[in-house]
Amino acid sequence: MDMNTDKLREELHAVIGDAEELLKATAGQTGERIEKVRARAEQSVRVARQRLQAAGDDVRDAARELNGRVHDNPWTAVGIAAGVGVIAGLILARK
Repeated sequence: MDMNTDKLREELHAVIGDAEELLKATAGQTGERIEKVRARAEQSVRVARQRLQAAGDDVRDAARELNGRVHDNPWTAVGIAAGVGVIAGLILARK
């Protein structure tokens, strides 16, 4: 994962944590409107947690698959990496 993905994941964890704290802090509040807002917030937190977990699982699965392919075809991986390096070097040299 790159740095932006890691930062986004950390921020999402923080938002989920803050939302859970807010839900706990307002647990004693009553009223129909507050209950509706709390129910929507709880559902949003559940969905966010599930999506974050699923995204993490997808990334792990992709990493395992890539690792397997590199181990199966190491010279192909080296060639692709060298090609990408040459192309990146050419692009950066133009600027």
